[in-house]
Amino acid sequence: MKTRTTLVSLAVWLAAGAVCFASPYMGTWKLNRHKSKLARGMGRNNTVMYDVGFFKVRVTVDGVDAKGKPTHSEWAGNFDGKDYPLTGDPDADVRSYTKTNDYNLTFAEKKGGKSVLTGKIAIAADGKSRTVTTWSMKGKKRVKNVAVYDKA
Repeated sequence: MKTRTTLVSLAVWLAAGAVCFASPYMGTWKLNRHKSKLARGMGRNNTVMYDVGFFKVRVTVDGVDAKGKPTHSEWAGNFDGKDYPLTGDPDADVRSYTKTNDYNLTFAEKKGGKSVLTGKIAIAADGKSRTVTTWSMKGKKRVKNVAVYDKA
């Protein structure tokens, strides 16, 4: 009987923890190219996946670079504004996310301590789409991209 009570209690605590970590960001997002406004000569992220790990959020991005070659990057950290390592991105080595509210994030990427990209993410009220706006430098010109993603 004690074992059964312990297992039920553990299951309730795990379920409560899962609800606490539930976020409209979590899941897989697919690029909607028709609604997006992407600058010429820039790569694009076709799929973005947010996954809750052990006390960290993991973000996996698959896409293509400006020449059409496949890209894959991974980041694991918290939405606390601190820099965490980024792997697979030749243009950046760290990324940070800051949670503005339940439906908005800001983020920044750096290479060698220098900012190379900033952006914001807004989840729609229905949770079915998100808009990612980024600003980066291409040479001496500032480039803005607006990518719209649908929840898969």
